[in-house]
Amino acid sequence: MNTSSPDLAVSDNADQNRFELRLNGDLVGILGYYDFERAPSPNPPVVDFMHTVIVEDFGHRGLAAVLVGGSLDLARSRGWRVRPVCTYVQRFLSSHENYRDVVVALEPPRTEPKRTETQRTEPQRKENRRRQPQRKMPARKA
Repeated sequence: MNTSSPDLAVSDNADQNRFELRLNGDLVGILGYYDFERAPSPNPPVVDFMHTVIVEDFGHRGLAAVLVGGSLDLARSRGWRVRPVCTYVQRFLSSHENYRDVVVALEPPRTEPKRTETQRTEPQRKENRRRQPQRKMPARKA
């Protein structure tokens, strides 16, 4: 009877901008991140967690939670702040309050105010002219 537990490890592959989950040495999942704020700053760096992927054959085993939890632990140990762009990371955080200190809130999507006719670009004005019905000119008398 085999009673050994699987060897799970989360590591940072900084060259690829991702955390990797390995099961018994085999890569089974990644969490891609992006650091928009690389410039030196007195504030901790904010890193966006973009996307979580688990190899299909290893799905539905709780490995995504292991990957996200391990990634958040590594981020915390480095003094990073995390912006959870990935919807799986967002769901994970909603039930794991112990990571609240690491999380930066997502900014609401920016909406542009509606442009007035004077603010529209030339291609937009041309498109609007094409949409307007053409008026027929009265015939000239000879």
